Amino acid sequence: MWPEGFRCAASFTFDFDAEEVWIGEDPANADKPGVLSQGTYGAKVAVPLILELLATHGLFATFFIPARVAERHPHRVKEIASAGHEIAHHGYTHTSPTKLSRQEEEEELTKGLEILRSFGGEVVGYRSPSWDFSAHTLALLETHGFRYSSNFMDDLVPYRHEGSGIVELPIQWTLDDAAHFWFDGATWTKKISTVGEVREIWQGEFLGIRKLGGCCIFTMHPQVIGRPYRLAFLDELMGFVKGHDDVWIATCGEIAARLP
Repeated sequence: MWPEGFRCAASFTFDFDAEEVWIGEDPANADKPGVLSQGTYGAKVAVPLILELLATHGLFATFFIPARVAERHPHRVKEIASAGHEIAHHGYTHTSPTKLSRQEEEEELTKGLEILRSFGGEVVGYRSPSWDFSAHTLALLETHGFRYSSNFMDDLVPYRHEGSGIVELPIQWTLDDAAHFWFDGATWTKKISTVGEVREIWQGEFLGIRKLGGCCIFTMHPQVIGRPYRLAFLDELMGFVKGHDDVWIATCGEIAARLP
């Protein structure tokens, strides 16, 4: 499955949600600048720092972007595209397809595609805002020319959805920064993990996937991973993964293209 000389693959991916993660969940949050400022940090501060880090390591990442974020922060999306990173679809709004009718879901896909494609290059990957599908999602992805999805947690290697041309790049909450670092301000019940805890989890999971010849998809959010303490950890993690010469580091689109 992997290029000659490599035993597994790894990809650094970023869900650039900015303010939209709160607005998509509850439109009333659009009138709460304090709440939205958490997402603004991602666009204002974190994305430039992440782009610098990727350039330092000579790595190319996949950025899954809600198209309304691209409308709100076009200069940042232009910077991502200009640096050679892959842009992929993360909804028009940050709304789960499970909450939409078929027509509404298709409108989200087509409107998002039009906007994201305007930054140049193909947009062939899809990550649902909820990491979930409706009964219509798979067929809609095929209809509108997508090549891969990164939403399911049922394998360690990419596979093609049964009866479909869509390739699945499996993910897992274990390798998502929000599961460890995102504080729940509504309930105050979620602990913020230390970098040391997440380092142990992520490096251990990566090594386990490498041993089994799988595909390690790191899922991060600029507003979450982009704090100074965590960026230092991300710098270290990139170096750790690169230090394994038998690991192919690629964008999601490049990995999906390996399946015949």
